[in-house]
Amino acid sequence: MTTTLRPTGPLRQTDDGGKSRSYEVCVNSRPVGTVEIATDPGFGHKAGTIRALHIDEPDRRRGRATVAALAAEEVLRGWGCDQVMASVPPDAVAALRMLESLGYVERGRNMDKELPPEPPALPEGVAGRPMNESEYAAWAAQSVESYAQSWIDRGTPPEQARAKSEASHRELLPGGLATPGAALQVLVHGGSAVGHVWVASREVRAGRPGSYVYDVAVRADLRGKGYGRALMLHAERIALEAGSELLGLHVFAGNTPAIRLYESLGYGTTQRNFFKPLL
Repeated sequence: MTTTLRPTGPLRQTDDGGKSRSYEVCVNSRPVGTVEIATDPGFGHKAGTIRALHIDEPDRRRGRATVAALAAEEVLRGWGCDQVMASVPPDAVAALRMLESLGYVERGRNMDKELPPEPPALPEGVAGRPMNESEYAAWAAQSVESYAQSWIDRGTPPEQARAKSEASHRELLPGGLATPGAALQVLVHGGSAVGHVWVASREVRAGRPGSYVYDVAVRADLRGKGYGRALMLHAERIALEAGSELLGLHVFAGNTPAIRLYESLGYGTTQRNFFKPLL
């Protein structure tokens, strides 16, 4: 039996070079499922995504999804992509097993938390305040570079990583500190800044708005003193003040201390994100 992809509509293209298309997964021309394939503008359309891969129940556990994923990778190679990405829920055991067998590597995970009705208290002597312009200028330069490096460390070509970081900051903070819906704040203890957090309004789950932690960091010489937890509690206060009931974030794979901190604060994983180089 031969498993193939059959387009269900025309190739959709954007002015900046993006491509996307929907397919039926067919076995000997018989439809057994569907899949969507697209390029990712965040990587200059050199990365592709496999989305919504679904195999009908009667045809599951026969390798259909694996062959469909491989066929999708071939389409992306033809579009000029040099990596492919896929995201799955943490309890999708079969999908996780398939990605591992195909050589995908976990790059990060999305997490979120339902917020309590009342803002949490901060540790004694700790307070948050808005970032000032000079602090913002220093943070922005460092943040673009560190975010790019996080992607480079996880297999993204440097040129693509830097382009993604620059584009993300440009799109998310077009007005700098004055960007509507964005809050960049500094945590202060004993009169000194000990860390910062960037929280902004956005859709956290499909159809579910909330707030999102885009960046959080403790000053390097003060790590391990509980300021990371205090910053995340302050992020909750910022989100609640904005009227949010849900707070989300992304954490890169391998950042075990951060994952443990978030789990201890009640965050749960909603998606695990994988990638694979297309050789």
